[in-house]
Amino acid sequence: MAGVIALTVSAVLLAGFYASMAYGLGLIYGVLRVVNLAHGGMIMASAYVSWLLFTHFNIDPYVAAPLVMIAFFFVGVGVYKGLVRFLPRGAAGGVQSLLLLFGVWLVIRNIAYLLFSGDDQAVRTSYSTASVSILGSQFSVNRVVVFLISLVAVALLQLWLSRTYTGKAVRAVAENPGSSTLAGIDVERVYALTFGVGTALAGLAGVLASTLFAFNPSFGSGELLKSFVIIVLGGLGSVVGIGLGALILAFAEVFAIYIVPSYLTAAVGFVLLVVVLVVRPAGLFGSKVLR
Repeated sequence: MAGVIALTVSAVLLAGFYASMAYGLGLIYGVLRVVNLAHGGMIMASAYVSWLLFTHFNIDPYVAAPLVMIAFFFVGVGVYKGLVRFLPRGAAGGVQSLLLLFGVWLVIRNIAYLLFSGDDQAVRTSYSTASVSILGSQFSVNRVVVFLISLVAVALLQLWLSRTYTGKAVRAVAENPGSSTLAGIDVERVYALTFGVGTALAGLAGVLASTLFAFNPSFGSGELLKSFVIIVLGGLGSVVGIGLGALILAFAEVFAIYIVPSYLTAAVGFVLLVVVLVVRPAGLFGSKVLR
């Protein structure tokens, strides 16, 4: 029983990080209907920014997180205004956006290789090896802090979308851009804002990842794929569903260790993805609009 409790807590903590890395991708798709293939590259880049700030300026990654998010917000706005907004809407624009953002991801990765080579890096603070006891089992302090930060970020995102004028404008544009324009909402501004917020969330995920994992310029591709799995599991238009999708994936991966060989655990999420697409293509909590 103690082992089951420990695995359950471990899965919940992991789900917090998974949610933080998936929300940015889900937000951008939910509003712009653009699959941001550069999302994983942004996570990797922000992990390196966190590492640089800690290594050269001794800035704790959790202190640096808000600064990195602000910087990546403007990066996202720049990517939208400089590249994405020129793409046509509809099916043709969807294909072009995939190619364009895949190219952005390749550029980010190759720049990282030039600057940092392919060696693994990690942020090792004075408390990296510290642990806390939860229900009789020991867990890394970093894992707990990452979970708590993810909860706060998700709560703030939900409050922003549901309680503020700007957030309600984002939801209106996600539901019907044409009607939003007639209502006086600057749709292009909302698109730029959404891309910025989505990229800022990727920046947060990268900072959190830098405290948990070793990373190199190839880091982020697996996180991108898992983010896809999560938003499809939970539903492309559901904020709550993405959180539940993160829980489902985390529980599946953690408990799969005792069912399948360790090298197959990475495939568990994709098996879940196929099952959900067959049984309920819209996702477990999906809808056509951002909720």
